[in-house]
Amino acid sequence: MFEQRAILFLYAISPIHMGAGQAIGVIDNPIQRERHTGHPCFAGSGIKGAVRHSWETLGGKSSYLDTLFGPESGNSDLHAGAVSFGDAQLVAFPVRSVKDGYVYATCPQALARARRLMEAVGLSVTWREGLPCVAEGECVVANPTLLSQRQINGQPMKVLHLEAFEYTAKDWQNEALKTVAADLAQKAIPGGNGYTFFREKLKTDLVVLSDTDFAYFVQHATLVEPHVRIDDKTGTAAEGGLFYTENLPPESLLVAPVLASQTRTGNGKANELPAEVVVEQIKTVIHGQLVQLGGDATTGRGLVVATVVDGTLQQSKEEQI
Repeated sequence: MFEQRAILFLYAISPIHMGAGQAIGVIDNPIQRERHTGHPCFAGSGIKGAVRHSWETLGGKSSYLDTLFGPESGNSDLHAGAVSFGDAQLVAFPVRSVKDGYVYATCPQALARARRLMEAVGLSVTWREGLPCVAEGECVVANPTLLSQRQINGQPMKVLHLEAFEYTAKDWQNEALKTVAADLAQKAIPGGNGYTFFREKLKTDLVVLSDTDFAYFVQHATLVEPHVRIDDKTGTAAEGGLFYTENLPPESLLVAPVLASQTRTGNGKANELPAEVVVEQIKTVIHGQLVQLGGDATTGRGLVVATVVDGTLQQSKEEQI
């Protein structure tokens, strides 16, 4: 049983290719996506593997490696690990904007799922009520400087331009959205001068689109890069040497649950660590650190900043029964 819980925010600072294998479409190497929403995601197994791989490099104790993550197969002392990383789901996605470069786009569905995760681990969420409802073609913003004004049917209207699309501003100083943005910025982006700009931008430039409009951008506004392998003899692309790889863009924000139990041993030795220590070790090692996820590491892909926020597991007597 998992006795302690935490939330892991992953903020992309480079393109990320968490591959889903080959596909038959235009994109040869697509990224992982949720089946029901189509949103990009990171499989928990990939996150756990990346943290384990970077453990000692980031300053983790080598003696804790097998204890926390479980031993490699073939080890005579086989036992389950004490930490579980859930799948990371998308919270905010960068979309090019006519004003201020880009915005952090989100939608009611993504916010509701993020809130559900945070509440599930026992975090205090200040924006339980008042999340804006948005129709297709509309948006809600907290920063009016993102908007332009134009005449629509003879009436002056505030509009937001993202990529080649125009969205009517339903509300351009939404107080509930300001609360959401401030809470996410405080929890999801590390402190320090290097991240000040991005914390402040997330506070001001979080934009709520409809679930449908958001789904369009996360499907069609990712980075797709051609890769070409040249045949030295002919100077042209080698057979099978032209392919397209999809990446999640920098400035994307995802969230995942982290669950911990007391450590286990396979030989009966009494060296168990309590779940609280397991979470503390994970937080100490990766909080505020760069972690490399996914493929194409040697070309600078997969760099994320990890932020761990502790939760509490509060069970009622009914739950325990």
